[in-house]
Amino acid sequence: MKRLSILILAVLLFGSIALVGAQSRFVVLGHKVHQQVSTGGPGGDIVSEWLKKAGVSSVEWQTLGSNNDIRDKLFREATLSSTDISVGFVLNTSLTPAVKEMFEPLDSFLASAPIEDFQDIFPGLRDAAKFDGKTYAIPFRHATSALHYNEAFFEEKGIKGPPKNIEELLEFIPKLTFTRTDGTPVYGFVIPGKGEMYANTVDLARAWDGDFVSMDYKSSANKYGMVKAISTLADLYKKGYYPKAFTSIANNDLNTWMQQGRVAMTISSTGRNTFYNDPKQSLYPGKIKTIPIPASKEIQSKYPVAPAKTEFWCMVIPKNAKNKAQAWDFIRSLSTKDATLKAALNGNGPVRASTYNDASFQKMVPYWKAEKDILDVARVAMPAFDNATQAADLFNEYAQAAIIGNMKVQDAMDRLAEEVERLLP
Repeated sequence: MKRLSILILAVLLFGSIALVGAQSRFVVLGHKVHQQVSTGGPGGDIVSEWLKKAGVSSVEWQTLGSNNDIRDKLFREATLSSTDISVGFVLNTSLTPAVKEMFEPLDSFLASAPIEDFQDIFPGLRDAAKFDGKTYAIPFRHATSALHYNEAFFEEKGIKGPPKNIEELLEFIPKLTFTRTDGTPVYGFVIPGKGEMYANTVDLARAWDGDFVSMDYKSSANKYGMVKAISTLADLYKKGYYPKAFTSIANNDLNTWMQQGRVAMTISSTGRNTFYNDPKQSLYPGKIKTIPIPASKEIQSKYPVAPAKTEFWCMVIPKNAKNKAQAWDFIRSLSTKDATLKAALNGNGPVRASTYNDASFQKMVPYWKAEKDILDVARVAMPAFDNATQAADLFNEYAQAAIIGNMKVQDAMDRLAEEVERLLP
């Protein structure tokens, strides 16, 4: 009997210890890159100090390989009665209005335990994380579009400096469309036409402050900015300054074209600067320069540079998380100015304006000034919604028809706007 009592006592004792351990478990769901930039590199580990202060032994990083996988698991967990996930990373393209039902609104936390200088986070990122005026996510990592140009081609053709506005860029294209001495054809300007073509075309439309879908969920494909962008591409195509097979050119294809010197100018993420100038792979290392997409003279009084698209990862707290206060403390810690800088030195795309003033960051990122200027005015390609994939497919159909001349541009954009309107929330 005595042995039985001791056994029962031991079970209760160790059971309670195990329970305490389970309660202190802190799980973060995201991509491997989120873990890497948070826990190692030249900037150091930005999580370790929080662990000490919070009394948590370690963070359990659950990492998956794609945005879709992360989104699906996070959304599935958020619909359960409870979840072990404390903090989830989610891409802005997954921030549909449905997040209001799954994730904790953060305004009360921002009021009671504010994030350091929250206004320092770029406005286009903060705004895209709101629904009905409430904040549901905190930006962590961005990828933002810029214009990349081959300086060697500019020099060869006697063109001084990068374009100051979109009108000048368009004037350069015929001069930069030529055949190299080795027989390689060069196009003056190309953007990807395969895949989610709307995202690449939105960047061009932003030179006139255009949109596909506005931030208030208005179908905008037939408005001035997007019509100008499609008309521009159609004109280049008609005159032979644009690839006939543009619909087969994907992002990765165009990255290779820039390295090989088959295109003089393109629009892609600022971070591609390093890839384009890689001396082991590029024929023009050090010659690919990165600047903001130049705005039209029509809008430069409002936007010194085009309000290009940005995409960003952000941190959320599931409504069914077990310790929301601790989750917020983690987010708050990773969002300080110091943590943002250190993560940037580890390779993260910083979401704060102040990071770009740091000399160590400027030394590491040669295009820092361009990136900051873009982020001051950048906004997401379009707000997320459940039917976004169908809308993107429709864009491809009508934009391609207009560019190759099968439909008049305005007619195609009117039809597109009408069909997309029915898909919007």
